[in-house]
Amino acid sequence: MTTSSQSPALFLPGERSEVMHALAEQRALLLITARDITDAQAAKRTTVSELTLGGIVKHLTRGELVWTHIMVKGDGELPEGMLDLEQYRMAEGETLAELLEQYTAAAHRTDESVAALPDLDWSVPLPKTPWSPPETVHWSARRILLHLIRETAQHAGHADIIREALDGASTTAQR
Repeated sequence: MTTSSQSPALFLPGERSEVMHALAEQRALLLITARDITDAQAAKRTTVSELTLGGIVKHLTRGELVWTHIMVKGDGELPEGMLDLEQYRMAEGETLAELLEQYTAAAHRTDESVAALPDLDWSVPLPKTPWSPPETVHWSARRILLHLIRETAQHAGHADIIREALDGASTTAQR
């Protein structure tokens, strides 16, 4: 998922390649944090937050799927599961390996979808959510991708703190 040979969007010219490279870097940091973690560790809370490593991976998977759907479909409809709070929890019976496989597949789908877009100026209406303003808001594909980068970076940082509390490892030390 993190190498240019696996992402068709990284071979595109100009800005699109740069944006996708930045997203790939953030994804890679998250994957480093999850390296050599057991299912029990992935499901364990280590801070006052409800977040776990497995829950973060699950949430970022949902984020990739939902935002790619919004970007590609462009119909302004709320994607299924966008507001589902279970996306933040590693459910009993789920494995980290399965969650990471789903994350990789979602990332690949995002990469392929971005490669197929006419350009990053592609604009779509956002779905209505409880926090939406009354008027329809439009975002470009660029802004959606920047949102995914921010979301991935923020949660990769959360994951790093959780991992360090689990076993003392940090992403920086594991690079």
